[in-house]
Amino acid sequence: MQASKKITVITFLFSLLLFGFGLPKNIQKKVEKEVLKFFEVKEFSMEAITVAKDLNAGLPAKITGDNLYKLFQGETLMGYIFVDQAPSKTAKFDYLVVFDEDLKIVHSKILIYREEYGGEIGSKRWLKQFMGKTGGDRVDHESNIDGIAGATISVRSMTTSMDNLLQTVGILQEKNIL
Repeated sequence: MQASKKITVITFLFSLLLFGFGLPKNIQKKVEKEVLKFFEVKEFSMEAITVAKDLNAGLPAKITGDNLYKLFQGETLMGYIFVDQAPSKTAKFDYLVVFDEDLKIVHSKILIYREEYGGEIGSKRWLKQFMGKTGGDRVDHESNIDGIAGATISVRSMTTSMDNLLQTVGILQEKNIL
């Protein structure tokens, strides 16, 4: 391994130990795997985005310092990711949303679904409906997002979560935070 690559890997690992993602290990591993696969890179770094408490109080999706990140390859901004949970019938499911550098959704993934029914929301075909959406777009399970028989609660929950995220991204863009 070249010296510069060793330094990058060591820096990345040190930053993980020092700052951590704030995500549970199993979620963190899934996020890392998905980012590496989606961006087709061998390494990347994440920088947590924090929002002032008073602004965060009025955001539809709360930014905790552990759920919204800038992604870098070296000094180059690759995009942003948002990791959160949404409620299903009796539990919560974990999901990931990937934005490009212009804050347009380019990928989404259900990381862990904990219910017996409704897991169909994790299908690429269904999640594809969110592709290309930005902070200026609204999504709704009654008007522009298709439902799934047997997954009504999860569809509504994920669609509401995505709409809240898009509204939040729009607000953060207006405030020049993103």
